[in-house]
Amino acid sequence: MRPTVSGEVPGLFGPLELVLEPGRLTCLLGASGVGKSTLLRLLAGLPTGVEFRGRVASQPAALMGQDPGLFSWLSAARNIGLGARLRGQRVDNARVAALIRAVGLEGLERRLPASLSGGQRQRVALARTLAEDRPLVLLDEPFSALDVALRLQIGDMAARLLAGRTVLMVTHDPAEAARLGDRILVMTPAGLTANPAPPGPVPRPHDAPEVLAAQAALTGRLLA
Repeated sequence: MRPTVSGEVPGLFGPLELVLEPGRLTCLLGASGVGKSTLLRLLAGLPTGVEFRGRVASQPAALMGQDPGLFSWLSAARNIGLGARLRGQRVDNARVAALIRAVGLEGLERRLPASLSGGQRQRVALARTLAEDRPLVLLDEPFSALDVALRLQIGDMAARLLAGRTVLMVTHDPAEAARLGDRILVMTPAGLTANPAPPGPVPRPHDAPEVLAAQAALTGRLLA
């Protein structure tokens, strides 16, 4: 099944249809307040506080937001395995250890969030998202609070680790969309418009000519 949203939120966005392509990372851009996060929450089956008229056909999803949402009294490793414990399941410690290695947090497993940097906390949140092993992954501006270098590093890491999964990523950053999107959509009050993604697999080099050209085109669309 392809995750789909079809409908409208009066006063926020008009009729639209979003169909996510399996195994691909779709980037969704648009002005603040246009309804990007609402669309994402509809797919996640979370409360939106709006009146939605339409249909949602989704799959079990893992959600990662700008705030890592870590529990301050739990170590990095225990935060990563939290979902299983909340469901009353046995934590797969071997998988948690593998994810810690995958996101580059070896040696920090027992650290509490307060002793981790902002980038390290987002790596913990990424590992926790991967630990959920859901068919659909929803990313709501997860790297926007990071500086440029960390944003590039962790965004590229996320794209590699999420390869082959169905991903919807909300972002305000045209450069991020041009670098990470297999598919790029711009949302306006009138609906969704597809925009060409640069050639090549993600993550793409941030300074590749095709990526810079796509970034410029997307910026122009958002400023229009």
